[in-house]
Amino acid sequence: MKRWLPHAGIAAAVLFIAALVVFGLSLQGYSHALHPVAVLGAKGIPHALAFNLVAFVVPGMLAGVVAMDLRQRLPRDAGWPMRVGSQLAFLAALGFIALGLLPLDPSDLHNNASSLHATAWMLWWVAFVPGALLLAAGLRGRGGWRLLAWASVVAALLVLFVALLAVELMPAGAAQRLGYAAWLGWLCVAARGSR
Repeated sequence: MKRWLPHAGIAAAVLFIAALVVFGLSLQGYSHALHPVAVLGAKGIPHALAFNLVAFVVPGMLAGVVAMDLRQRLPRDAGWPMRVGSQLAFLAALGFIALGLLPLDPSDLHNNASSLHATAWMLWWVAFVPGALLLAAGLRGRGGWRLLAWASVVAALLVLFVALLAVELMPAGAAQRLGYAAWLGWLCVAARGSR
């Protein structure tokens, strides 16, 4: 089992990207630049359940495995910033899974279903940003962990930028994909870091 763990982040990224491409092509009029990712898994959209499983649930489960494996690989003298950071990374993975389990309702963006989906999205980024920054702070100056420390800072700042500012500066679809790309890139680095 340990042999595939370094590849869990890449597997999550490949599944997510493949789902976007395949299901995006099958939905007439769908634009990756304009439409949020969740539209492909929204209630009433053909193949929504399959999309949610392939794009959110399975990659989120892989992200949870990466976070827990990272927790186990931290240095023995890891202080609370690294330990809490890895726990928050796991919580972000749960938020990502919830995005697929609580689909958007495009007929009413203010009903309970859409509110729950928005809450899952908020859980994802609100857990990831401080988690990644705590990991970066704890790993700073530790040999073998520099790449993960830098990737954590960059990914956290990009996700924060997307969550707070990017939707005002660029189309929502492009902004959201930038945030997901930063997180998935971080997963790839975290899965392989200091092995």
